[in-house]
Amino acid sequence: MTNILRKNKWLAVALLMIVIAAGLPREAGAEEITVAAAADLTFAFKDVAEKFQEKTGTRVTLSLGSSGNFFSQIQNGAPFDLFFSADIGYAQKLQAAGLIEPGSLTEYAIGRIVLWAPIASPIDVGAGLNGLKNPAIKKIAIANPEHAPYGRAAVAALKHAALYDAVKRKLVLGENISQTAQFVQSGNADIGIIALSLAMAPAMISKGKYLAIPVDDYPPIEQAAVILKSSHKKELARKFLAFVKTPEIGTLMERYGFAIPQPAAK
Repeated sequence: MTNILRKNKWLAVALLMIVIAAGLPREAGAEEITVAAAADLTFAFKDVAEKFQEKTGTRVTLSLGSSGNFFSQIQNGAPFDLFFSADIGYAQKLQAAGLIEPGSLTEYAIGRIVLWAPIASPIDVGAGLNGLKNPAIKKIAIANPEHAPYGRAAVAALKHAALYDAVKRKLVLGENISQTAQFVQSGNADIGIIALSLAMAPAMISKGKYLAIPVDDYPPIEQAAVILKSSHKKELARKFLAFVKTPEIGTLMERYGFAIPQPAAK
């Protein structure tokens, strides 16, 4: 009788272990790729990563920051599989240095900049860049132009409007465009020049008001991606890059305010 009880006990334990194992999420054994992505992709690429995992089972680990900082890190051997830059120039420099998988450089989006202020702010963003001369505005947030493409676009727009010299002492520099938006959202700046993709994100659209800065006022923010030569998961990286170029993701990116590059006419 005791032996039978023992056998039944171990049988129950074995069955329990099978049930637990069957119930474990499949993601536990899923493959994974690491993506360094410009900060203007903060909200859009979280959606893209989720959709890619749903379709392929592959997890996408995102690192978000300034394109210039990622460029330096990759030159020093940072272990990313892909780099989505907000500036095609950084991707081209990596290509020239032989640090990317040949033929992988791909334009995926064109960014835009906007004036943004909290919804409760008395500042009228509708006045456009000229409104930045308002003496009530003490701090204007932009991304650091030394390594953030959106910062360079902001400076170019201010110079185009002949305002840079008048407002440069008011400028507060964010490490990247996401931090720049946080400066304004938190009240550490009165107004900011941020990415349209952040202004249109569900997490921010109800918290602020914005005005698009005309695209002719600054050089195009051409964004490009590359697969790094050091990646050990190039096949998965190629699948992710191809996924980003699908019409489904193109439509998603447009909802976040990006323009999608059109193929060159043959």
